[in-house]
Amino acid sequence: MNALMKKSDSATENDPRWSAVRTRDAAADGMFWYSVATTGVYCRPSCGSRTPLPRNVRFHASRADAERAGFRPCKRCKPEQAALSEQHAALVTAACRAIETAETAPSLGDLAQAAGMSPFHFHRVFKAIAGVTPKQYANAQRHQRVRSELRKSARVTDAVYDAGYNSSARFYENSAAILGMRPRSFRAGGADARIRFAVGACSLGEILVAQSERGICAILLGDDADALTRDLQDRFPNAELIGGDAKFERVVAQVIGFVEAPRNGLDLPLDVRGTAFQQRVWQALRKIPAGKTVSYAEIAERIGAPHAVRAVAGACAANTLAVAIPCHRVIKRDGALSGYRWGVARKQALLARESSR
Repeated sequence: MNALMKKSDSATENDPRWSAVRTRDAAADGMFWYSVATTGVYCRPSCGSRTPLPRNVRFHASRADAERAGFRPCKRCKPEQAALSEQHAALVTAACRAIETAETAPSLGDLAQAAGMSPFHFHRVFKAIAGVTPKQYANAQRHQRVRSELRKSARVTDAVYDAGYNSSARFYENSAAILGMRPRSFRAGGADARIRFAVGACSLGEILVAQSERGICAILLGDDADALTRDLQDRFPNAELIGGDAKFERVVAQVIGFVEAPRNGLDLPLDVRGTAFQQRVWQALRKIPAGKTVSYAEIAERIGAPHAVRAVAGACAANTLAVAIPCHRVIKRDGALSGYRWGVARKQALLARESSR
C-alpha cells in the first residue's frame, strides 16, 4: 500500500501542473482544474485552500470533466465561475467604456462602486490590467477627444469645452504636450508648424529624419524615400515641411551615425508624442542598453502593468523614432523576433550589429 501511495505521489509531483497548484498560480486558472479525492470538490489552481496531498489530486482539462467524475465546485475558489482575472478584465473594460462615453470623467469612487470594489482595490486592479490609472486613462481619452473636436470645430474654445475641459486655461497650460503644437495649428492640420526634414541613406535602407521646434520628431526607415515623405505628410498635412539645408544635413548625418552605432548615443533633443501609457513604455525602452534584449512581458513588469503585454506591443508598434526609442530590443518571451514597424529584417540587423560590438 505504501508503495502504491508513493507511486501516486510521484506521478502527481512530476506533473508540471502540480507546481501551479502548490504555488497557487493564478496565471494557470482556466488552463486546467484539479480535484481532491478526500473532499469531493474540484478547484482552480489559485485556490487558497490548504494544499492537498499529491496522492489525492487528479487533474481535469475542463470543469465538465471534473463534474462528470463526480466532484462538486469548491465553495472557496468557485471554479464554476470565470477566473478572477477574467472578472477583473470585464470590470475594467466596463469602466473604460464608462469613461469613454461620459461627458465628464467619472470619479474614482463612482467607478469603484460600479465595479463592486473599494476605491483602493479598484485603482490597483485597473492599473494592473490597463497599464495606466483611471485618471490617466480619462486624460488620454480627453486628449483624443480634443484632437477630434479641433478638426471639426470652428473655434478652439468650443473644441476645448466639447472635449470635457472645464477651463480653457487649464487646457492651454498643457496644449504643447498634448498636441505637439499650438491648438490653432493642430486644428489646421499643422498649419504654421515648421518641420524640417531630409531623406538620406544608411546601411538599413532609406532614412527620413524630421525635426520640429521641440526636437527630432521622426526617424523613419524604409525602402522608398517617397513613401517615407508621404508618411510624414500624413501626420501633418498642412504643416510647413521644409527641406533640409546644410545645417540640417549635419543633424541628419548625426542621426545616421547614431543608427549605425547606437552605443555612441544620440545627443539631440527628442520631440516624443504619445499617450500617457505609450510615454511610460517608451521611457522604459530607452533604458535598455545596446546589446541587450528584453521581452514584452518584462517591459510590462517594469512599468508596473504586468497584464498589459499586448498594450506594450502596441506602444512599440506606434513608435516613430527608430533606434532612438529602441523598440527593436524587445522580443518575445521565448527569444523569437516579433513584428517591427520597419521590418523584422531590420530588427534582426540592428540586434546583430549591437551584439557584435
